[in-house]
Amino acid sequence: MLFSFFSGLAALLSIGVPIFVALILAVFIGFEIQGSTSPMLVIQRMFSGIDSFPLMAIPLFIFAGNIMTQGGLSERILNLAKLLVGTMRGGLSMTAVSGSMFFGAISGSSPATVVSMGKLLLPSMQKEGYSKSFSVGLLMASGALGIIIPPSIFMIVYGAIAGVSIGALFMAGIGAGLVYGGVLLAYCYYRACKENLPSQPLPPAKEIFAAFKKASWGLAIPVIILGGIYGGIFTPTESAAIAVIYAAIVGLFIYKEISLKDLWHQAIDSAIVATQVMIILAAASAFSWFLTTAGLSQQIAQSLQLISDNPIMLLLVINILILVAGMFLDPNSIIIIIVPILIGIAQAAGIDPIHLGVILCVNAAIGMFTPPFGMNLFVASSLDKVSYADAIKGSLPLVALALIALVIVNAFPAISLWLPSVLL
Repeated sequence: MLFSFFSGLAALLSIGVPIFVALILAVFIGFEIQGSTSPMLVIQRMFSGIDSFPLMAIPLFIFAGNIMTQGGLSERILNLAKLLVGTMRGGLSMTAVSGSMFFGAISGSSPATVVSMGKLLLPSMQKEGYSKSFSVGLLMASGALGIIIPPSIFMIVYGAIAGVSIGALFMAGIGAGLVYGGVLLAYCYYRACKENLPSQPLPPAKEIFAAFKKASWGLAIPVIILGGIYGGIFTPTESAAIAVIYAAIVGLFIYKEISLKDLWHQAIDSAIVATQVMIILAAASAFSWFLTTAGLSQQIAQSLQLISDNPIMLLLVINILILVAGMFLDPNSIIIIIVPILIGIAQAAGIDPIHLGVILCVNAAIGMFTPPFGMNLFVASSLDKVSYADAIKGSLPLVALALIALVIVNAFPAISLWLPSVLL
């Protein structure tokens, strides 16, 4: 039954059925075959699955990110990144990575990072001689940093499901994000040296300071969020509300690039995006509940327990499982469906739940640009003169590169656990 059930779900996804529809349809069909549960309980489970205080942070962080995107922060961050790394060999490609790291620390969203950086950098990269496939692939892979570097919506969902400190997860994500970004930066430099691309003279310190000063109001957001959480001033959910207020003040009165009317439009757009995220979470919650009540979760758990005595083999299986799931499902659905099955087994095998969360996060980030249904593939294909085929062609080499970062994060738990252990 386990194989046939997931084969049916894969078939629904492969013919283009929306993720939340496929999940709910699979649940209804499964219960109809069993004939043991009222369909109304499925609806109730969907609502109870998103009735969570930590999940309230999701629409607020989306709103804050949208305000800062329209408020002129993208250009200021990009200008700072260009001055910091743009003069090195392969500087423009390195700017794409470092700019995505900065912007991901503010938006918490991978698609938003791809769109913002892509619109600003893709034309320049092609004009400078970078191939379209490499440019698009790098922007998609860099944009995936949005769910690794805090604040991360993915980590909020994982923390709520697994009962793990979201603040500790945010700290753990810093190390993993730096490793992932460092691998991409090293590849950009290697490629530039291989193609003998020239470097540029360093800009004056005065110019760098001026660019940092202009971008500092936006870059202060992650400092305020993380400092407030770690200082015990407010919870992660409350920090999201603080981020919205701060972003609105910066956009309206400091950068002065948005109006109250723009703020209203951003609120509407954020509500639409948040609704899309929450309905997937609700459907995934009902799907996870069905797996448990139908006994499928136990079958999966029993299979994994056969190798739970060997943490290395268990981690290998978990990584493969999440990578495959990431080809078809969005990261938040993966968390709600799989974490309840994995968390107990992983802890029994001696795997720290914070380290596990970071591993799942990096896996999910890679899934964002892995064919055939990685979300960043579709986001990138919405950019000017970029087709879905271009996106797939560009993604494959970067997927292989991102797997190197994944291996490093798996092999060295201290990358994830050192900062939380020191600060907490």
